[in-house]
Amino acid sequence: MQMIRLLIAGAWACLVTVGASMAMSYWKQDRIAPPPAEEALGGLVYEKTKVINVPMIAEGSVQGYIVTQLVFTAEARALRQLPVPPEAFVVDEAFRSIYGDQKLDFKNLSRFDLSQFTQTVREHVNERLQTDAVRDVLVQDFNYVSKDQIRR
Repeated sequence: MQMIRLLIAGAWACLVTVGASMAMSYWKQDRIAPPPAEEALGGLVYEKTKVINVPMIAEGSVQGYIVTQLVFTAEARALRQLPVPPEAFVVDEAFRSIYGDQKLDFKNLSRFDLSQFTQTVREHVNERLQTDAVRDVLVQDFNYVSKDQIRR
């Protein structure tokens, strides 16, 4: 008999605890106002591109790869209005810019003008999208990996 009372008291304590927790969560949910939709989606958005591997060809063969990853900033409102995401355009323009640069000394990347590179990528992406959606392009990673360093 005492065992049954103890089980009933335990079940009662559990029910009261669950009920109080649920009541508190509903009460708190009503008191916290969600931010307005425009404020929540406004401002700048930072998006990373996938890693880009650009082959460096010299003397008729691949000597290695430029491996880079970029980050671009854009206004959230402008991104929502674009028919396609700009990441593909940023990756394409970066690849074209690196691959087509005849003056690029891939064995000595310290001479590569990164500010000119990012400005060119931003301008060409905005030109292709016919908007000023992309505000800035940043370089997260920029390395040269020679053919000898690649795992076999």
